[in-house]
Amino acid sequence: MIEIVKPMDIEKRSFEIITQLLGEHQPSPEVADVVKRVIHTTADFDYADNLVFSKDAVQNGIDALRAGCVVVTDTTMAMAGINKTALHKLEGEVRCFIADPDVAREAKERGITRSAVSMERAAELDKPCIFAVGNAPTALLTIKDLMDGGKLSPALIIGVPVGFVNVVESKERIIASDAPYIVARGRKGGSNVAAAIVNALLYRITR
Repeated sequence: MIEIVKPMDIEKRSFEIITQLLGEHQPSPEVADVVKRVIHTTADFDYADNLVFSKDAVQNGIDALRAGCVVVTDTTMAMAGINKTALHKLEGEVRCFIADPDVAREAKERGITRSAVSMERAAELDKPCIFAVGNAPTALLTIKDLMDGGKLSPALIIGVPVGFVNVVESKERIIASDAPYIVARGRKGGSNVAAAIVNALLYRITR
């Protein structure tokens, strides 16, 4: 039977269904809205187990957003998926350097990925940053190297790249670091997941 739902109520009804299907496997209240928004975005209930959070990660992200931080993404797709209206209410901005011609040129000259160079560019920003990485393991590896070198102190790392080459390893390095993180353990993730996590934090503040 087709369920008749008003357009404005579709998201609310979707979250009710997610909560029902999770059954006794409900996430803790601190992270529930993040986990459920990722499931809502992907229709993949594995994220109830795959998403791991450092202590106070959600609160760190919220504090940074309230302070008008920069959200740095590794793809234009993740950047496009972040709710700009909600972000701008907090006087924040989203930046992605991946398509910059000078980034492409430098990456080619050095024989490294554009994602790696993009993270180096982000380390030069003079505002607190949340890193939302949904595609490139090299972005996470570069963030870790920059932290180790004392050149970067992220407000939060959202580490959810998808794929097979260095994906698991890059995520585990972030988990082993001292930085606040939200990571999708294993091979799953994606730009849509990165954006969904940022939006969940934004909605905690603005809705």
